[in-house]
Amino acid sequence: MFLKSHQKKITASLLFLLLFTISFSQKLPVDSLKKLPGDTLTRKQKILRKSILLGSMGAYTAGSLTLLDIIWYKPYQSSGFHFFNDNSQWCQMDKWGHGFSTYNSARLISGAMDWAGFETSPFKVTVGHFSAGGLKWAGFSERESIIIGQTFGLLYLSAVEVMDGFSKQWGFSWGDEAADIAGGFVFSLQQYYWGEQRIQLKFSDHYTNFPQYRPNLLGTNFAEQIIKDYNGQTYWVSINPASFLKKGNKFPNWINLALGYGATNMISGKNNTIVYPDGTTGYDPVSNQTEVVTKSGQVIPFYRYRKYYLSLDIDLTKIKTKSRVLKTVFSIFNCFKIPFPTLEFDRMHRGAVFMPFYF
Repeated sequence: MFLKSHQKKITASLLFLLLFTISFSQKLPVDSLKKLPGDTLTRKQKILRKSILLGSMGAYTAGSLTLLDIIWYKPYQSSGFHFFNDNSQWCQMDKWGHGFSTYNSARLISGAMDWAGFETSPFKVTVGHFSAGGLKWAGFSERESIIIGQTFGLLYLSAVEVMDGFSKQWGFSWGDEAADIAGGFVFSLQQYYWGEQRIQLKFSDHYTNFPQYRPNLLGTNFAEQIIKDYNGQTYWVSINPASFLKKGNKFPNWINLALGYGATNMISGKNNTIVYPDGTTGYDPVSNQTEVVTKSGQVIPFYRYRKYYLSLDIDLTKIKTKSRVLKTVFSIFNCFKIPFPTLEFDRMHRGAVFMPFYF
C-alpha cells in the first residue's frame, strides 16, 4: 500500500486544471475568437457562451474529483468527518503548496476566460463600481471573472480538504484551508486593484538523495519524487519591478525579482522522529531531528532546516508574441520558476551561498 502526501493530491489537482484549460482553449471554434464589442452580444449569445464555459467547469470538477476519490481515497478506510492539525509538519512546505495551487487555479480559470476571447484593459475605479473593460466573449464582466476564478479555485481545493475530512487516515486541516484562502486572495486582490498579476506564486523542483531512505513516502522514481519529495521543492514569490515603476521606464517588463522558500533534511512529516527499517516510526528526543535506522543497524541523523533564496525570474506572459498557441503555453507554464543564478540563505551555512544555476 502506498503512502499518500497532501502535495501529491494538490499537485494532481493542479495538473487536472492545466489539462482543463488546455482542452477548453482547443475546443473553441475559430470564429468565436473574433473580437466583438461587449454590447454587440445579444442576451441569447451571452447565455449560450456562459453556459458553455460554466458547463465545462462543472463537468471538469465532477469528473476530476471523482477520479481523485478513486485514486487517492479508495485504498483507505472512510470515517465520520473530523479535523487534523498538521501545521507543524514538513516545515510548512505543504502550506506553500496549497497557496500556490489555489493561486494558479484561480489564475488558470481567469485564463480560460481570456482564451475564450476575454481581454482586460482597466479603466478608472469609481466608488461602488469597478470597470475592467475589454471584449467579453462570454459576456462576463471583470468583477464576475475575478469572483468566478477565486471561488472556483477555493471551492475546488476545499473539496479536496473535505474529502480528507472523511478519510480515517487524515482529516480536514484548517491550516491547509487558510493557505487555500490566502492563495486565492493573492490572485483576486491584484486582479481587482491592478488588473494584472504583479506578484506571482511559482514553483521549482530539483532531484535530491533523500527518497532512498523512505521511497514509499518520498517517491520511488523521479516522476513521483517531483510531487512527493518536499526537500527538492522551492516555492517562489516572483515580483515584476517594471509594473511598480512609472510608465515609460526602460526596465525590461519581462524580468522579475524572485524570493524563494524551501526546506531540507525532511525524512518524515513530523519533527523528532525515528524511522525503523520496516517503515514504522518512534519518538526521537533530540530537538528537530529525524533518525533513520538502516537494516544493518546504522543510525543516520537528519537535522531539518529552512532555506531562503534570492534570484531572478522571467514573466513569460510579458513576452510579446502574435501566436495564440505560444500565449497559451506561456500562460500555463508561467507557474514555474525559470532557472537563474541564485543566492541561498540558511541557518546551516550562516551566510549566503552563490549557485550559478538553481531550479
